[in-house]
Amino acid sequence: MLKKDALVGALVYYDGQHNDARMNISICITAARLGAAIANHTEVIELKKKPDVDGQDKVCGAVLRDRLTGKEFEVKAKCVINATGPYTDFVRKMDNANIREICQPSSGVHIVLPDYYSPDAMGLLDPSTSDGRVIFFLPWQKHTLAGTTDNKCGLTDFPTPTEEEVEFILQEIKKYLNKDVEVRRGDVLAAWSGIRPLVSDPNAKDTQSVARNHIIEVSPSNLVTIAGGKWTTYRHMAEETVDKAVTVCDLTPKSGSKTLGLPLDGAHEWTPTLHIRLVQDFGLESEVAQHLANTYGDKAFKVAKYAKISGHRWPVVGKRLHSEFPYIEAEIIYACREYAVTALDILARRTRLAFLNVYAAEEALPKVVEIMSEQLGWSKAKQKEETDHAMLFLQREMGLNLNKDRGQNVPINFTKDEINKHSKMFKQLDMDGNGFITVNDLRKHFKSTGEKVTENQIHDILSEVDVGKNAQVDFGEFLQLMSALRTGAVANSRLAMAARLTGQKIDVARSGGGV
Repeated sequence: MLKKDALVGALVYYDGQHNDARMNISICITAARLGAAIANHTEVIELKKKPDVDGQDKVCGAVLRDRLTGKEFEVKAKCVINATGPYTDFVRKMDNANIREICQPSSGVHIVLPDYYSPDAMGLLDPSTSDGRVIFFLPWQKHTLAGTTDNKCGLTDFPTPTEEEVEFILQEIKKYLNKDVEVRRGDVLAAWSGIRPLVSDPNAKDTQSVARNHIIEVSPSNLVTIAGGKWTTYRHMAEETVDKAVTVCDLTPKSGSKTLGLPLDGAHEWTPTLHIRLVQDFGLESEVAQHLANTYGDKAFKVAKYAKISGHRWPVVGKRLHSEFPYIEAEIIYACREYAVTALDILARRTRLAFLNVYAAEEALPKVVEIMSEQLGWSKAKQKEETDHAMLFLQREMGLNLNKDRGQNVPINFTKDEINKHSKMFKQLDMDGNGFITVNDLRKHFKSTGEKVTENQIHDILSEVDVGKNAQVDFGEFLQLMSALRTGAVANSRLAMAARLTGQKIDVARSGGGV
């Protein structure tokens, strides 16, 4: 796949990969089973203090707010640990408003591409791009994850990718792949930005330099802050932090740390071949069974018990949430028993659908809301609220509306022969000869080809190209589409495929087109 003309050599090394969202849930569930109290969708709004025997104010708890209901409540504690990533300084300033900041948030944009952009089990990393940043593209969840940018940013709850950052990543990727792989803007299935909490060590002489590892800080009021670090060392970070809390806050633990070798929830009975039992015991598709086993471990059997009869000879059970992904509807029911309370919890934090393909997430949203409303007793108003909130997230943070009109702004630069060719294609779909393509034209076209297409699919096919939103596509809009396809601004179009394959059957499933 790589260009060979400037290739000098490479090193192969091995790294781990995990589903970070599921890992986080597993840690929470494990903590809950061991006695921890878990609060979801909850924020700290105030730290409580009281004087110690020497008259010095010490942190003794916090006031929390339920972000779903607005209810506030106080939690008392002998020790408060601040482990809030990018929000590190936000909480530290609740303790001391004048304290020097130690966290510099940095945004990194990632894009998701089809799986053919990378081999199944090998990625590529270049630590020195045109402007000195690191670039990589890695196989991830049967797709390709590419990134990343690295820009200082302000603290926000809504990190948003920009078109410039997406284009930078695509331009860098083009430098590596051979001519068989045309890097197209239309292949971008999702684009999202994450915030890295880069920290400087407040205890170091050079406080401007970024700490390579994690740092632990204890304030005069005994607020214990853990910042920096990475997933690879999370257990070591936790052990050191709790040990510090025990010492600073004079706690009396019943035992020493037990984290070494402690299996997380779902790991106890997991085996590499566990998915086979799911296939044989429940009649699940092999791909679905592998997904469940790799995601939930031995808890996959509990998920499978919620799976409904498919109505087909095979698979026996397990209705997919979306035809292109192994997520099944039973996972939504199970997630509602694992702290999931919003549609976004499902689309982004229990499944990775929003991160893998934002269009697929949009299509799955109505079913997610339907099932969650059955499980949680949502009213019609609540269902609309959840739908609107999820759509805003997909549009703003997952790239659904990113450069929305990119296909409309591509210059039209066809030769006379090419225009004549496209004119003939256009007329093949303009069944009524009115000079534009309508729903009725498409209905007649598919009937003449013998293709079974639903009314919803017909309307979707037209709306993909209908720039004027007047329920018709004129020749100018059709030329704009063909130009966007040629330049890669749009990857696929069902309307264009219908014109090209007149007389042949076509697949009318969602054509994608990227973000």
